[in-house]
Amino acid sequence: MRISFHRSFGKKFTRLNENVRKRFKERKDLFLENPFNPILNNHSVEKRFPGCRSINVTGDYRAIFKVQGATVIFINIGSHSDLYS
Repeated sequence: MRISFHRSFGKKFTRLNENVRKRFKERKDLFLENPFNPILNNHSVEKRFPGCRSINVTGDYRAIFKVQGATVIFINIGSHSDLYS
């Protein structure tokens, strides 16, 4: 599996505080080991982001991604309220 980051993900990621960035890196590594590890709560977010899924980064932060072949593209990251409001 290959991981890629959309440009808009990168912009939002750099604005996050250091703790959330660190936690995302930990969750990304866990995702690479097992995308459906229960800690990640990997689930569809089809209604808000068609064709996409979400993983938990922290209690409030989520990372949105889509799968294209063997590549996972992270497209958005933010607090639950920012992403779903």
